[in-house]
Order: sequence, then structure tokens, then C-alpha cells
Amino acid sequence: TGKAQSSGRCLGLLRALLSSPVTSDQIEHLHRRFKQLSNDKPTLRKEHFDSVPDLEFNPIRCKIVQAFFDRRNLRQEEDGLADEINFEDFLTIMSYFRPIEPDMDEEQLQRFRTNKLKFLFHMYDSDHDGIITLEEYRKVVEELLSGNPHLEKGAARSIADGAMLEAASICVGQMEPNQVYEGITFDDFLKIWRGIDIETKMHVRFLNMEPIAHCC
Repeated sequence: TGKAQSSGRCLGLLRALLSSPVTSDQIEHLHRRFKQLSNDKPTLRKEHFDSVPDLEFNPIRCKIVQAFFDRRNLRQEEDGLADEINFEDFLTIMSYFRPIEPDMDEEQLQRFRTNKLKFLFHMYDSDHDGIITLEEYRKVVEELLSGNPHLEKGAARSIADGAMLEAASICVGQMEPNQVYEGITFDDFLKIWRGIDIETKMHVRFLNMEPIAHCC
């Protein structure tokens, strides 16, 4: 049947993305979650995420939602944001959030970590130019700290400035007085996150049919 063919195609896609066994039951479970989010429509749009309670008070909610529609995360040749995503696109996004598997070898772990960090890098790189500038970094930091009533906007900017200087010192070492740090490339991003456990800090609760959770 058409449904069986579609399920088989999605099963193959998810197995390829996850590099680990996936059952038809898990595919069906994800499909039910997708239909729940999309109100039984064949595609998801940004407004469908308005009904996710766990995202409502997240200070970087807009960036998280945009990440689901970022063509870079969908592994498409085009740039920019998609207007809507289908179920196969949804599976592609979910692959970035899967939990670590105990039987992963070193190569799989490295690929797993790199893919997660690339997804996170894209959230910061809002203009899609491959570099996180100070202004882009400031914007994310200010959004993250916006829920703190005791922190003024100027303080948030100072924190972002300090973080960018620290990134520069990690990536280029001692800078000359007149040297300008253009911003964080993805290679820089990998260096900055070296030793930080991103594997357990970035996840989505979707297999248990609960609302989508958070991205750190």
C-alpha cells in the first residue's frame, strides 16, 4: 500500500540519518507526533509550534523554531528558510536531537557531536554567512538573558563582548592591539565547545508524545 511504501521510505531515511537500528513502531510514533503538531496536515508551518507549551517561555524560542525550517539543517542545497516542512524533513531535524547510543564507536561519536554543533552554530549564524559575528552573538546572549529581571541590557552586551573576546583568544591566541576578530567560524566553534558535553545538553522529548522540549 501507499502507506507501507511511505513508512518503508521513512524508515530507510531515519536509519541512514541515525546510523542505528530503528523500528517501524518508532516511525509510526514519530508520525503520530508530527500529525499532532501539524493538526493532521501533511506539512508543518512555524505557527504550528505556537501550541508547544515547553517553547512558550523559552527566551530563544524564535531561533529554535527557525532552526526547524533552516534549509542548512534540512541538508538542502538552497539557502534561507523553508515555508513548511514535511514528515521526512521532520525526521531529518529529529536526527540532530537523538540521544547518545552506548554502542557508538569513536567515529560515530565524533560525527554525532559535529552534527549537533553544526545545528547549534546555524542557530547563532542568523545571516547564513558561515560566521557568527559579535552582533549575532550579542543578540543570542541578550535573548538568553532576557528573562532575568535583575540584568540590564547593557550587562548582557558586556557578557557577550567578553565571551567573544574569550572565543578570539581560544581561536587565534594573543591578538595584536589593532587586530580585529571577524567572528566565529564553524572550526572556531568546534574549538570553543571542545570538552563541553553537548551530547546531553541538546535534546528534544518527542518519542513519548510529550510537547517538544528545549535546546541548550
